[in-house]
Amino acid sequence: MASSDNKNYAYDEMMVHVPMCSHKDINKVLVVGEVSEDFKSELAKHECKDITFSDELNIDDKFDIILYNKGIPSELDMANVERCIEPKQGIFVTKATSASRDIESAKKELSNVGKNFWICMPYSFGHTTLTFASKKFHPQAEIVLQVSDLLEGCNYYNTELQNAAFIFPTNITKALTGIAKR
Repeated sequence: MASSDNKNYAYDEMMVHVPMCSHKDINKVLVVGEVSEDFKSELAKHECKDITFSDELNIDDKFDIILYNKGIPSELDMANVERCIEPKQGIFVTKATSASRDIESAKKELSNVGKNFWICMPYSFGHTTLTFASKKFHPQAEIVLQVSDLLEGCNYYNTELQNAAFIFPTNITKALTGIAKR
């Protein structure tokens, strides 16, 4: 299947490229949950070759980036993320509830995910919302342009879209103030 035929290409590209274009020194990536071959093709566009795929967060290792593709993480999942994430520069990305659909659930999820991260922000595209949590790198201020601007074969992702995905209407921004860590 060509990536232009992939109905999930926006999701695949935004879940992969936003963190991969924000981290300056990626050595190890953990992908938790089932992913498509198209998702794996997006990962292959980056130089990191040490990628682990797992159904669970039961790995005894440290990862620069964890992509959690199993739904909204529980508190137990987040304890396991903290155990597996590189403690100074790690990035975690997960599915999230849309703040425009359910602000209270979005606040609760951001609080749960953000407990051990310096930055924790939702980002939206199409009808999908993800949460970006980082120990160091900011997804708007520290985009690695040598990576993001040179990605080839993307149907959805680009550098400007990465910036724009973190921008929300004023009412949502105000509602998340003090919870989202920008």
